[in-house]
Amino acid sequence: MQPDQPKTIPTHGVIPAKAGISLSAPEGDSRFRGNDAVDRGAPGGRARGGWSIALSRPVVALLVLGLLAVISIVCFMTLGAKGSWNFVLPFRGRKLLALCLVAYSVAISTVLFQTATNNRILTPSIMGFDALYVLIQTSIVFFLGVGALGTLNPQMQFGVEVLVMIAFSGLLFRWLFLGEERSLHLLVLVGIVFGILFRSLAQFMQRLLDPNAFNVLQDTFFASFATVDASLLLVSSLIVGVVTVVALRLMHTYDVLSLGRSQAINLGVNYKRTIVIILMLVSVLVAVSTALVGPITFFGLLVASLAHSLVGTSNHKYVLPAAVLLAIVCLVGGQTVLERIFAFDTALSIIIEFLGGVVFIFLVLRRAAR
Repeated sequence: MQPDQPKTIPTHGVIPAKAGISLSAPEGDSRFRGNDAVDRGAPGGRARGGWSIALSRPVVALLVLGLLAVISIVCFMTLGAKGSWNFVLPFRGRKLLALCLVAYSVAISTVLFQTATNNRILTPSIMGFDALYVLIQTSIVFFLGVGALGTLNPQMQFGVEVLVMIAFSGLLFRWLFLGEERSLHLLVLVGIVFGILFRSLAQFMQRLLDPNAFNVLQDTFFASFATVDASLLLVSSLIVGVVTVVALRLMHTYDVLSLGRSQAINLGVNYKRTIVIILMLVSVLVAVSTALVGPITFFGLLVASLAHSLVGTSNHKYVLPAAVLLAIVCLVGGQTVLERIFAFDTALSIIIEFLGGVVFIFLVLRRAAR
């Protein structure tokens, strides 16, 4: 009777993949089998003993989006440039930085908000941030006059708007998580109610304004990516940078949170503390982007939905960068097209809001069909 021989599992020359890349060696590779004969004359010019690299779908999507983002940035900085490059590059560079800051803030805040609420058709704007911004602008014109929009210190106005929006969200989160345990969906409903209240107050004051003053005020209700105050870029970059550092420290919890509250708690996540931190980070990012360019309702939903579709996974290490790259492509590429083809005859925010609204309706109908 022959002694038992140890069982071997054929590997077929495959090395376990890491970071979405799989390396495989074909049969006959002497490093894995005792065959020293390596055929270098395989069809198609591919060496039989060579390595083959297979990129996963998320990695391919990120590479393509990265390439498109670089092309958009290069076109934005160079197309139609006239005069001295010493003037053109700094001038367009400030606009590019503003677009990238807004794209980054909106994309990250939307994905994290959807993770916290475990719902992919919600955006932070549903909490009433956009309505609060409109109320602030209306109050300035109503109480200080229409001239105040142009005479107020931009840094002071930016700081007040950011602080008011963060304070509002802080009060909501404090009410939600302190004392009696409340549902996260109740927070969303309360945010919707406050949004309706803010809009009603703003509309009441707008009806009492002079028609000329209302025409000037109405321009502030739409996001403007071409007239960002350059003096606000430094402080905005610092705020976004601090938020990014904190968000990266929580990176390991996002995929667990997307499983739901019960599963996250069972897997050892401090659910209440983590959700509060994420929602505060979302509030800061939304406040900065809104105060910088104006309200954007559906842009985050657009890029977040497309990012999930393109990468084909819910893994946040792929979804987050994909959403950011998509947002950069949309804003920078869209602004380039508007400046060079349509000559600013169309506002970029109107196009983005229209496409985002279409995506929102599609997601609602698809969920209803299920």
